[in-house]
Amino acid sequence: MIDSPVNIVLKQLIDFDKAMVQPVYIQVSQQIANAIQRKYLTKGTKLPGTRVLGHLLKVHRNTAVAIYEELASQGWVEVIPNKGTFILEPGRKTKKIKISSQKIEEAYSYAETTGFPFQKSFHLASTVQLTNAKYSINDGKPDVRLHPVHQFTRWYSAAMKRKTLIKKWNEPKEHSYSLFQTQLCNYLNATRGFHISPNNLLSTRSSEMSLYIVSQLLIKQNDVVLVGNLSNYASNMIFQQAGGNIKTIPVDAEGLDIEYIKKHFVKNSIRCVYICAQRDYPTTVTLSADRRLALLQLAKEFGFAIIEDDYDYDFQFEGSAMLPMASAGTNGMVIYLGKLGQSLFPSFQTGFVVAPANLISEATNYLQLLDKQGDFIQEQMLSELIIEGEIYRLMKKNIVIYKQRLDCLCELLNEHFKNIAYWKTPSGGLTIWLQFNPKISLVKLAKEAEKNNLFLPKTILYQDKNTCAIRFGFGHLNTEEIATVIQKLKNAYYKVSIKNIKHES
Repeated sequence: MIDSPVNIVLKQLIDFDKAMVQPVYIQVSQQIANAIQRKYLTKGTKLPGTRVLGHLLKVHRNTAVAIYEELASQGWVEVIPNKGTFILEPGRKTKKIKISSQKIEEAYSYAETTGFPFQKSFHLASTVQLTNAKYSINDGKPDVRLHPVHQFTRWYSAAMKRKTLIKKWNEPKEHSYSLFQTQLCNYLNATRGFHISPNNLLSTRSSEMSLYIVSQLLIKQNDVVLVGNLSNYASNMIFQQAGGNIKTIPVDAEGLDIEYIKKHFVKNSIRCVYICAQRDYPTTVTLSADRRLALLQLAKEFGFAIIEDDYDYDFQFEGSAMLPMASAGTNGMVIYLGKLGQSLFPSFQTGFVVAPANLISEATNYLQLLDKQGDFIQEQMLSELIIEGEIYRLMKKNIVIYKQRLDCLCELLNEHFKNIAYWKTPSGGLTIWLQFNPKISLVKLAKEAEKNNLFLPKTILYQDKNTCAIRFGFGHLNTEEIATVIQKLKNAYYKVSIKNIKHES
């Protein structure tokens, strides 16, 4: 009985601290209620008896009884004598507003459209696609299953106990820099070759928020923004929303073509150039050292800013990661965007901006409009993980796993796609740029794949007269899943190929 599925779920989800002021039965009942809300425990499920629950949690039976009584009082469970305790789904008991009207049913519905005009933006149209497929390929997301659940629970709990955090929420921010700003600054100086102070650093909720703030400060209507001819769709949406006029630059085996910029643009005609620090998005090619120097020189000569996005620094498999351009003497021309904690749960990851102090000062003012409160608990926890070396340890540990997955993927591609596609094994990152030759319809490929329980979102498909490629993200798949996905992709490819042959004949 102790090893039943329900008991296993309870053991995984429940973690309490007897040293806390809040009683154990309240801590546990809240966690069980949360599990019901998240559908980990479904309606009708029978919970273990109080003796078994006490044994599972190593608490007195009276505490177990109090847990169920608390849940029952809130309507989460029903205790049936001689039968057991069962999960319920409490309904809302709010009374409806009664309106005297001939169309009485309209009092219980909500308007689908506004009664006033507002500004629409096609730049921000959602790229999210829904699917019921069991397997999917994304554009390079990490595997959340690798994150140590129980360790995070302890770290977060420890951070919440810091009495100083309560004062920080109730008082204005001090003029001096926080522990997190100082530790993050030290970490970046040690890992990325920077020589920065906290006044060169801004911490945000995500790299997307970082880029949004920078774009609002940097770009005015119709300012020219240069990106690679195949580039990050999310970044482009942000640039366009800020009013930027996006121009594309060729990308070859050495990265962005700097000579093309020299030949086709003049001084003061460019507002900024967006590049990826380690690997180009989506092609994964690395901007060569010579071109980096040429770009820095051109930025100084032409008077444009360089936005350097280091979105996958944490996933370097061979050699050392490229030091950011922003770490060199750049005459204040580079704005560096990065992420911290990509080996942590997504909700614990954070973005940051490194730039000259005057820009950071303005960006900080802008951040106050978007995120005045911040997250002191997250910052406290991240500070301690940096100090204790846990951030670095988790990163190195996960790199070994992701490298094994990359090797597995390349081996399977060699076996199944050697004569119909080509790719270059990247030195890092969680994606492969898979190019098909001969070309096929990627839209048809995605449709055939989804019929076979494999989802290919439109955001990873790149097709025009010169390109037929997939940005194949593998990080979220283990080796067994990679094998399954490759087989499904191969089957879909051949179905599309056969249909093309029949159509041509």
